[in-house]
Amino acid sequence: MTAPSSDLTGWRRGPFTGAGLTYDCFEKGEGPGVVLIPEIPGLTPEVLGLGDHLVREGFTVVIPSPFGTPGRPETTGYALGVIARMCVAKEFRAFAADAERPITKYLRAVAADLAQRTPGRGVGVIGMCFTGGFALATAVEETVLAPVLSQPSTPFAVSGRLRRDPGLSRQELEVVKERTRTDGLCVLGLRFSHDRMSPAERFSTLRDELGDAFEVIELDSRPGNPDGYRRMAHSVLTRDLSEDPPNSALTARTRTVEFLRQYLTATEW
Repeated sequence: MTAPSSDLTGWRRGPFTGAGLTYDCFEKGEGPGVVLIPEIPGLTPEVLGLGDHLVREGFTVVIPSPFGTPGRPETTGYALGVIARMCVAKEFRAFAADAERPITKYLRAVAADLAQRTPGRGVGVIGMCFTGGFALATAVEETVLAPVLSQPSTPFAVSGRLRRDPGLSRQELEVVKERTRTDGLCVLGLRFSHDRMSPAERFSTLRDELGDAFEVIELDSRPGNPDGYRRMAHSVLTRDLSEDPPNSALTARTRTVEFLRQYLTATEW
């Protein structure tokens, strides 16, 4: 099984400044806008593979690059080095409960800018792994209509309280909850059933808080699972996805595209 991958060919690179932070962003495609936030260790070939898939599906995709080296393949040493830097970076607050993270204000600015430049009712935001919960925090911005949380892993689940933490501050969560009641906002969450980095308790908290507005896809990764997922299966939309042979992560990616279309466009296209 080999996850889809790609490279930087055709991606337009430029700096973007928002909320006092500046990072390079990569853009490609036409159609409704989607902000794709990389997972650790950064803008890898697998993240680019997902980005190119979304472009082929008819979206304008912007990928911010707040960490890592764009296009560099993942290795254990590379990933550990990125994690070490992110653990102490104030922009991410990796171990903080009930936290409003500066990086999410930057991502809201990216989303608002993209919404102004693209067709559709608003934009989608996909966060993965370390950045999974960031997608939900961006939904404070009213132009974000389709947040996708794939294996959200921040804050790091090193205690019971942090495992239950939804990944954003109570104030931000209340704004999101109000939008589910008044704006029809819905949230899509993806995780593997036995993924300790993205704990089940976090999704339980979000179910309790968001109710029917939180759609959950939980993939079976128990020992002996039908798709043969490894014990450490974690990356639903990238590393653990297979197109040939197709597995349930591929089905989750298909639903993610449908979710984006459903909420970003007034009609099917």
